[in-house]
Amino acid sequence: MAVIVTVEIPGGTEEQYREASRQMMAAEWFPPAGFIAHAAGPDGSGGWRVVDFWESEEDFRAFAEHARPLFERAGSPTAVPHVQQAVNVMLRGELPG
Repeated sequence: MAVIVTVEIPGGTEEQYREASRQMMAAEWFPPAGFIAHAAGPDGSGGWRVVDFWESEEDFRAFAEHARPLFERAGSPTAVPHVQQAVNVMLRGELPG
């Protein structure tokens, strides 16, 4: 079952996010198994928000084990992900018309 993962990073910055993302995309394990979609941006209160869609919570947890050290090296504050079941995930390329 697909899941939605939301990560609120109080005090996180675009620079930290971009550096960790650069390192991640260069890793041999990227793209990770089970990845569906990703979005990130400022949270409106001085921090950073990430919203991901994954095939399963297990896929996300495996990815997080690989990604955590990259975010730590980039200086990103520690954040706790919120995982919830997705009832439906629609992607533009999969819609009729």
